[in-house]
Amino acid sequence: MDFDLQWLLLALPGAFLLGWLASRIDLRQMRNEEQASPQAYFKGLNLLLNEQQDKAIDAFIEAVQQDPDTSDLHFALGNLFRRRGEYERAIRVHQHLLARGDLKREERERAQHALAHDFMKAGLFDRAEEAFKALDGTAFATDARLALLTLHERSRNWHPAIEVARQLEQAGTGSFAPRIAHHWCEVAQEADARGHHDEAEQALRRAREAAPQGARALVLQGQRLARQGQHAPALAAWDELMAQQPTAFALIASDYAQSAQALGTEAQTQALRKLETLYGQVPSIDVLQALNSLQSDGNERRARLVKHLSSEPSLTAAQGLIRERQSSGVTLSNSEIERLQEALATAAKPLQRYRCAACGFESQRYFWQCPGCHGWDTYPPRRLEDQ
Repeated sequence: MDFDLQWLLLALPGAFLLGWLASRIDLRQMRNEEQASPQAYFKGLNLLLNEQQDKAIDAFIEAVQQDPDTSDLHFALGNLFRRRGEYERAIRVHQHLLARGDLKREERERAQHALAHDFMKAGLFDRAEEAFKALDGTAFATDARLALLTLHERSRNWHPAIEVARQLEQAGTGSFAPRIAHHWCEVAQEADARGHHDEAEQALRRAREAAPQGARALVLQGQRLARQGQHAPALAAWDELMAQQPTAFALIASDYAQSAQALGTEAQTQALRKLETLYGQVPSIDVLQALNSLQSDGNERRARLVKHLSSEPSLTAAQGLIRERQSSGVTLSNSEIERLQEALATAAKPLQRYRCAACGFESQRYFWQCPGCHGWDTYPPRRLEDQ
């Protein structure tokens, strides 16, 4: 017993020493591995900041190989692939993350979100839609719905777009009423193109319900009625547009005048009066042209054109004044000629510039070295109006 106890006492310190050495070796190895991974990561980050993306990708791949369980490195690598347009590689990285069984729920949702954007960028819209829908109920639900809305709009799937926009409104993301109204207007135009006029009428009614102050539904409603020869209802729809959205009325000012002409003298007189009132509130060349198309007195037309040129020099108004001169044969007065010169000077001013062929920087001065891109001899020695 004494002999056995003696050996036992001698063995204990030796065992302790061996364990201590083994732990030091393991700690040193772990420390080396931990240091190697951040070094590769920071190397990749530095290369990325220096816009050396190819080398940055190599550094990130090295970091991932050294520490394959680090999800942040995978996300960095996948996002870098997507930015470079290498969508297939980005998809593989994020799919690899999703295949890991030890991934936390938050990181799994993040990977799903990244994968959905990969599909979107790659033009795989069906797979992108499924990936975004899988994010419902997650922290990325709102962003996924916004992406789905954009996806449906790009694919011209208007009914799903309307549904997603309503979900976003119900989630408190904000008001999507104007956007929904545009969706219904798109539905109406497609229905009209197919000859489904009742469906188009219903869609426009829903557009008005979604955004009562919206301009587009009234524009389309009047145009539909005018095409059908129902000019009086068309004018009524456009009168409502004139009252609600006077600035948008310029879009259909010419159509308004044509419908009034189709209805006869009385309708033309009423339309002329309304257009004069509108022009006084919101002067525009479109309303001015509609006014003059209804005005039979040539002197009145010329007076309006000169007045418009005095306040807003416009080539279109100048052209109209020259046409009036040609049709009437009456010589232009000195004041009318001055207005024409002002309009021409205003229109020519943006063209009296030099433009850098490398970056597009424009200047009234000629530069041997571009102030924008600092290139030498990048300015053609010709102004824009000479090109």
